[in-house]
Amino acid sequence: MAVDIGRRQFITALGRAAAVWPLVARAEQASPTVIGVLNGQSADGYARNIAALRKGLGEGGYVEGRNLVIEFRWGDGHEDRLPGLAADLARRQVAAIMCSGSPTATLAAKTATSTIPIVFSTGIDPVTAGYVESLNRPGGNVTGVTFLAAQLNEKRLGLFRQLLPNLTTLAALVNVKRSTPVSRADDLENAARSMGLQIHVLAAGTDGEIDAAFEALAGLKADALLIGADPFFFDNRRTIVALAAHHAVPTIYELREFVDDGGLMSYGTSITEAYYQSGIYIARILKGVKPADLPVVQSTKFDLILNLKTAKALGLTVPPNLLALADEVIE
Repeated sequence: MAVDIGRRQFITALGRAAAVWPLVARAEQASPTVIGVLNGQSADGYARNIAALRKGLGEGGYVEGRNLVIEFRWGDGHEDRLPGLAADLARRQVAAIMCSGSPTATLAAKTATSTIPIVFSTGIDPVTAGYVESLNRPGGNVTGVTFLAAQLNEKRLGLFRQLLPNLTTLAALVNVKRSTPVSRADDLENAARSMGLQIHVLAAGTDGEIDAAFEALAGLKADALLIGADPFFFDNRRTIVALAAHHAVPTIYELREFVDDGGLMSYGTSITEAYYQSGIYIARILKGVKPADLPVVQSTKFDLILNLKTAKALGLTVPPNLLALADEVIE
């Protein structure tokens, strides 16, 4: 009899455990890690970069739909929305926030929280901008990836001159309303003058000013146009590419997305690589590494993209040495 009672107790306990196990499993599945992505621009054009972010996270063991949820907050070009979007992510107590697309995004996140880890991807000096104390020892809850876009102007112009050996007069479109080093014309003007080029700076910070700048361009008799690095120009890249084609002016850009949309040529840091590195950093942070212990990554991967169809439409022949340097050629 004692054996029968023991057997019944065992069977009852086993049944209870069997009922609890699925509940435990469902509870584990229902509580993935949640991170936020704060971007001052629109989602349009960021598919490649977000895929790279997911790749970096995945290599660290964090996969959407399995143990990770990503909450996206897009500013759609309205920087005044970023503080509210950052505050919303902070209220949700996400495990980390990745900031990009605008210098204001990181500053908004820093204001919203001093405890949630923040990983930025930026083209400006993060020390000067006040994101971190130093590159090697960021301090606080912030670290990330920098690609120092303004420092590439001389290299960009050198490559452009290989395509246009008779280049003497250059126009540059910049957003002087933005006070970051990426948007200021000083570095660009110095780079042009060091190469013996005459440069005309055209300012644009609104849609109407872009149209006006291209109208002014016609009277400058410039041999070519350089589009400055700026989130506003990225959001308006299709308009800018279309205007460059309409005015038949050879144009060089910072980012490959302009060339994907029909632009002639781009040279700049691989933003995709920066997002991948950000994903790796976030995964490490989620596993317990403090942002203060992760030095700021200085991106060293640069992409030269050429659009041969656009070159042909402009009557340009791309020299073999420039083709050999290209990371990608769009035909």
